[in-house]
Amino acid sequence: MTSDSQTPLEKTTAAPRVLIVGAGAVGAFYGALLHRGGATVEVVARSDAEVVRAEGYRIDSPLGDLSFRPTAVYETVDAAATGGGGGPDYLVLAVKVLDDLDRAALIAPAVGSATAIVLIENGIDIEAPIAAAFPQAPLISGIAFVGARRTAPGCVQHQAFGRLVLGDYPRGIGPASHRFAALLEAGGMAGKLTDEVVTERWRKCVWNAAFNPMSVLAGGADTRRLLAGDEPLLRSLMQEVCDVAAAEGHPLPEPLVSASLASTRDMPAYKTSMALDFLAGRPLETEAILGNVVRAAERHTTPVPHLRTLYGLLRLRAAAQAA
Repeated sequence: MTSDSQTPLEKTTAAPRVLIVGAGAVGAFYGALLHRGGATVEVVARSDAEVVRAEGYRIDSPLGDLSFRPTAVYETVDAAATGGGGGPDYLVLAVKVLDDLDRAALIAPAVGSATAIVLIENGIDIEAPIAAAFPQAPLISGIAFVGARRTAPGCVQHQAFGRLVLGDYPRGIGPASHRFAALLEAGGMAGKLTDEVVTERWRKCVWNAAFNPMSVLAGGADTRRLLAGDEPLLRSLMQEVCDVAAAEGHPLPEPLVSASLASTRDMPAYKTSMALDFLAGRPLETEAILGNVVRAAERHTTPVPHLRTLYGLLRLRAAAQAA
């Protein structure tokens, strides 16, 4: 069950403190909304830290000028933990889910006794390591439907969308989720609350597991080129994801595949996050976006011939890129 309405907590005298770890295009965009919504926003920006500290973020958006200056800018999570004066109310993790990154160890120094962790990341089965490492912390899983890209240090172009679907992991909607959604709404983008966030992850995966890998194998092609090139293949890939989701106990509506393809045809040509990473020579989220779906299919002996082939080809392409 999902709900577009929120029941915000009563206002507190202190603005909630939000630390964003992974303040690239997506992290900076949601940081700007939280800042406009009344939160005190701090960021771990790594390579962009010097520019952001001096000039803030410049964010061009259909919503208007979302530019803002974070309250504090850190190069590392350790520095944020030392300089922040205790754990934040919310720690937003918006890094890529990569095989060689221990995300729990990354954020551990900054997680306080009253910190809620918010994951704004792609993929399936990405929450479990964080939940295991921080059993005392409310864990909010966030699924972002947003087109945004970094154009220069500290500069972000928000191209389209922005909706964030939120819910407690593995299910439910707690006070921390309500308050976070209320901050987003106050900042100009309503957060959609759901008590079945894992199902919502599978819903997004139907698009992600098809378009992201295909965009890489097509050399960084945008959505228009992919649809023109082989829409039937995209449809088959998406249907296989639906079959795996159902086997996992998360059945999705029958018209979802056709509706997703139709909405993609209607939007401007768009390069997926994986295509952008591929073109920039960055590591790909192969396992989180596609590999975990194939492994789920294996657990249930669900036939996924197209996804399995795509996974093998993508791994070969990633290995060639890394060589």
